[in-house]
Amino acid sequence: MGDKAADNYSDVTDFILVGFRVRPEFHILLFLLFLLVYGMVLLGNISMMVIIVTDSQLNTPMYFFLGNLSFIDLSYSTVIAPKAMMNFLSEKKTVSFVGCVAQFFFFAFFIVTEGFVLAAMAYDRFIAICNPLLYSVHMSRRLCTQLVAGSYFCGWVSSLVQVSVTFSVSFCASRVIDHFYCDSYQIEKISCSNLFVNKMVSLSLAAFIILPTIVVIVVSYMYIVSTVLKIPSMEGRKKAFSTCTSHLGVVSVLYGTVSFVYLTPPSNPELRKVASVFYVLVTPMLNPLIYSLRNKDVKQALKKIRWGKKTLF
Repeated sequence: MGDKAADNYSDVTDFILVGFRVRPEFHILLFLLFLLVYGMVLLGNISMMVIIVTDSQLNTPMYFFLGNLSFIDLSYSTVIAPKAMMNFLSEKKTVSFVGCVAQFFFFAFFIVTEGFVLAAMAYDRFIAICNPLLYSVHMSRRLCTQLVAGSYFCGWVSSLVQVSVTFSVSFCASRVIDHFYCDSYQIEKISCSNLFVNKMVSLSLAAFIILPTIVVIVVSYMYIVSTVLKIPSMEGRKKAFSTCTSHLGVVSVLYGTVSFVYLTPPSNPELRKVASVFYVLVTPMLNPLIYSLRNKDVKQALKKIRWGKKTLF
């Protein structure tokens, strides 16, 4: 029995990504839609990284984290979008076994890393508002680098574990993944193996990696709200809380869309696909807009760049 399972596993050389179950004439429309949104993801996040790197006034912990957030958003969209767009225009719609493993690994890696970076940003806002006099002492360049490096390390460990468990199973005759990318739930659906270990590993990762990031964010904002409410003037409270609104918006969008995906009934796979588009493409597109529209420093940096271009010409 074990040999048979091993044979099934070794025979898998590629998978078929079904994508969206729509009429063939709508595939070109989906391609154009993905191309438009992905183009905005590239433009927004690359612009944000360039602004942060080139403007010396943005050389602060908050923008150091934001630069990494833009890089992560850009990266996990790039892991998914180009392949999905290629499949919209292709009749085969296949992905190699190695390609599927690589896509799964890097997507999981960047998504988990983003959760930790958002937690680090929440801690940064907590120190800035609750202990502003010691902000520069607490949020040193060394600590910020350690927090970001730790985020990438946790993302790498989590992704490595998920890939090892997900692709160690044996597969049935079907190679069809009912999604537009290599999604863990859909991969498990075509497995012939007992998935008890997979589910235990998923729960363990959620308990020891995902849950702590949410706890840090929630506790940080509990202290932030408590501190802001103690400020006597309404203007002071608005000013203090305005430094957190962009981060809170990004956290709400990301965790809201991810929660919606995993709370959507498995009996409705098309709705899950649509919801997946939001955190694969829409969230990375919105994040730079949220930070640029709600942030005076970023607006001023953009004005400097525009003014510099005018003086050159």
